[in-house]
Amino acid sequence: MIKVLFVCLGNICRSPMAEAVFRDMVKKEGLGDKITVDSAGIGHWHEGEQPHHGTRSILDQYQISYKGIFARQIRPSDLKEFDYIIAMDEGNLDSLRQLAGGKETGYIARLLDFVPHLNEKDIEDPYYTGRFDYVYQLVTKGCKHLLDFIRERQEI
Repeated sequence: MIKVLFVCLGNICRSPMAEAVFRDMVKKEGLGDKITVDSAGIGHWHEGEQPHHGTRSILDQYQISYKGIFARQIRPSDLKEFDYIIAMDEGNLDSLRQLAGGKETGYIARLLDFVPHLNEKDIEDPYYTGRFDYVYQLVTKGCKHLLDFIRERQEI
């Protein structure tokens, strides 16, 4: 089973959105028996909470389920347990690298690193900007290219 973990700061906006979108794509591609998806936050502030109402609203608009998604903080064991650890921005990426401390981990990258010919590499935090529509568009592009990358790399 290929394990993918999306990571943002508090795990209520971007990473649960990416988890839901990616999970939906995996299901529609018939890969649910090969890929499992989760999300986590760098911080612990929102542990146990549902995704932000802005995230839930945009996912509802596109009829993408977020059932069973609740915020949690990343654990050091996640870095070995997951094959792909996908950060939403450079700050999250730096935090993941610090947590790893030079130890062997899964493949760590930003979500938009998988999108060719895109100048933007960080997904802004809609908790502060309110731009959930824009973030959804970036997350969807990133997830599509990530899935293509994983399919090619894992030969599935």
